[in-house]
Amino acid sequence: MSDVPAENYSPSWTTERVTIPTTGGERELLTALLDYHRQTFDAKCEGVPPERLRERGVPPSTLSLHGLVRHLAGVERWWFRIQLAGEDPPMLFYTDDEPDLDFDFDDDADPVADLETWRAECAASREVVAARDLDDTGTRKRDGAPVSVRFVLAHMVAEYARHNGHADLLRERLDGRTGA
Repeated sequence: MSDVPAENYSPSWTTERVTIPTTGGERELLTALLDYHRQTFDAKCEGVPPERLRERGVPPSTLSLHGLVRHLAGVERWWFRIQLAGEDPPMLFYTDDEPDLDFDFDDDADPVADLETWRAECAASREVVAARDLDDTGTRKRDGAPVSVRFVLAHMVAEYARHNGHADLLRERLDGRTGA
């Protein structure tokens, strides 16, 4: 770990997070869990200077907070807008020739703009879910199989939980902050 002053080891964050209900319906629980994980990820990026979001703190991995922002924006668009809602927006940070543009970005990639893109995709995802029942289905692109709102919500909770672990390590390497 880098030489981080002890006063930077602070679990206090200002990002507000939803309270996860311990009772209630399946929709309420799944959407609260997903929003909690989204807000946790947002907290991991909070207060980091934009140029530091780009740092790849755990070599040889190419992971960075900026790369995770781009990846999660693309994942939100892919699962909710493209597969569930059947929309046809352009892919974010992906082409057939360069499938890893989320993590392998050039110097022109703007972490602040990409954070806003991720937040906008999260908002669009919430709209897709709000307009559907948990049993409603979209079409999984790789094989045409139906995919339910319930599955996508559960899958996305797991996706964020995994990447929040990565983000926690990256943030600790940047400035010593852990938790959230």
